[in-house]
Amino acid sequence: MNPADASGIRDRLSLRLPAAADGRNTPQEGDVESGTTGMSGVARTLALGTSVACRAAGPIHRSPADFSKGLSSLLLHTGMMLDRFRGCMLGAAVGDALGMPGESAAMNLSHMYKGYRRAWKWHPNARLEPGQYTDDTQIMLLVAELIATGNYSEERYAGDLSRLCMEGDLRFPDGSVMSACEHLLTCGIEKSGVNSDTSGCIPLAVPFALRYSDPIERSGRLVKACSVTHTAPAAHAGAVTVAALIAGAVHGDREPFAAAVRCAMAEDPDLGHRIGRAVELEREGISLEGALPAIGSDVSVYQTVPIAFFLMGRYSDPANLLYVAANVGGNTDTIAFICGAYVGAKFGVGALPPDLLAGLENREYIDQLAGRLFDAASIPLPAEEP
Repeated sequence: MNPADASGIRDRLSLRLPAAADGRNTPQEGDVESGTTGMSGVARTLALGTSVACRAAGPIHRSPADFSKGLSSLLLHTGMMLDRFRGCMLGAAVGDALGMPGESAAMNLSHMYKGYRRAWKWHPNARLEPGQYTDDTQIMLLVAELIATGNYSEERYAGDLSRLCMEGDLRFPDGSVMSACEHLLTCGIEKSGVNSDTSGCIPLAVPFALRYSDPIERSGRLVKACSVTHTAPAAHAGAVTVAALIAGAVHGDREPFAAAVRCAMAEDPDLGHRIGRAVELEREGISLEGALPAIGSDVSVYQTVPIAFFLMGRYSDPANLLYVAANVGGNTDTIAFICGAYVGAKFGVGALPPDLLAGLENREYIDQLAGRLFDAASIPLPAEEP
């Protein structure tokens, strides 16, 4: 947030605190709203949220110093949440770009390349430059843009996705997404979805996790979005589980992994058991080389999501996590996408390697879009200390 915006909020609130009958200051309806003109979106969201909170609580019999302290806490919380939104989207894109060259290749942990690189000559991503991302980030950004502007609908998403496909700009989508795009062009949205458990709708988890804090609303909306390309319940369960993990990390849940596993068990017991088994193998100290044959890393959600959970539990250093995820083999772009989104959601932008951020395609746009998505989101206010 711009410091000037934060200062402006304090000034507006401090100048518009009419005295109550007992001589104390009570914020009134309209006091904040009338002073938000000219603020950035994030600052205006905060100011209006403060006003709503004041009205909901009724008369607040506190001194100006107490109110200022509470506002400072709110400002700190809002800044932290914005940082996590930015970190989540940037982290997802960084992971995707790192995993891009290794997609569909075998595991290569003995000669890990640090930094972005090209795919090999005959790889489907060979035309991409180092630091460019795949269809995973393209889909994430497409949907995030629609949600941030208030224009999202399954029809608009389907239209934009099919346009990307028709123009040849969708970067190495999995077979299910490609088939769905063909169906969109020939049959329309009513028959576009494919009965497949691939991970092609996992990228939708990020914008929906950031925009919707209520788990029931989030899951319902996300499943509808996933159905544009995938009709298999397993694919839906994979996206809902990743969204639960990201939402938990963003909102500072103490055990986002446990909550995500419970979510997976409720959505698809088979997926839940596979993720739970991956987490158990990690806690038992089984090496990645030993665990990989049991977990797998191919494009199915039954392998992509569990191996991501194994890696996120094993590697606490963000750079190590991202590099290993990008070299684990198989569906590396999506695996590293999930890991990067989680790291950024939990720790913010500062946890991401600066050199990878600097070399990321469209970094400024992704950063700015995360801010607009934050403006659109319903961020719960932090619990007030007694």
